[in-house]
Amino acid sequence: MNAVYILWKRELLRYFRSRARLAGSLGQPLLFLVALGFGLGPVFQKAGQGNYFEFLAPGVVSMGILFTGIFAGIQVIWDRQFGFLKETLVAPVTRFEIVLGKTLGGATVAFLQGLIVLILTLLIGVKVHSWTLFPFALVAMFLIAVFFTALGITIASLFEDMQGFQLVMNFVVQPTFFLSGALFPLTGLPNFLKIITEVDPLTYGVDAVRGALINQGHFPLSTDIGVMFILSIVVLVIGSYLFSKVEV
Repeated sequence: MNAVYILWKRELLRYFRSRARLAGSLGQPLLFLVALGFGLGPVFQKAGQGNYFEFLAPGVVSMGILFTGIFAGIQVIWDRQFGFLKETLVAPVTRFEIVLGKTLGGATVAFLQGLIVLILTLLIGVKVHSWTLFPFALVAMFLIAVFFTALGITIASLFEDMQGFQLVMNFVVQPTFFLSGALFPLTGLPNFLKIITEVDPLTYGVDAVRGALINQGHFPLSTDIGVMFILSIVVLVIGSYLFSKVEV
């Protein structure tokens, strides 16, 4: 497992060496939080749904994790183009260890990104309903990070250039976020939209964070975390298989 640790450490070093990446990845979540949280807050409150800023915060935290995690796949393509991936693949380690190390490294980065956004929301005014459940929010955040980092690496293993990867990501990331219930309640939806939200993996991550933070979960917390855990294992296995087919 030494290879897993080395790859995990390398991903962290890449992240902390890029201050521009750190600042840029915070921009979009904070824009959503301020613009939508304060802009639509009065409308949400008049509709009898409570504090929209607090409702939105878990979705914005999850968004930060989603975008940071899934674009970890870009690192795989960069490594392939510049020859670094070849050095990794010829090492005497299994492809599963390589995928696991890269996934844990990218997931840790994405989790830290979400944690920063979460701390900012708490400073701005979001109140935690129960500190006893707060650790479950952190667990859910990490599972979101693991799942979408592994998904990004899995998809990246199918492409050799940035253009193809980014094209697919545009069809994956945006619908996944907007249809996850991050911006709207899951109650009272039309049947077709309800079905879509229930097959969206991020729905369960957002719902777990929301349930643990402000006690407004749509599904039981155990269901949310269980689904995210199972999906993370599945996508890691699939990613390992597809990564074993990569040629450099």
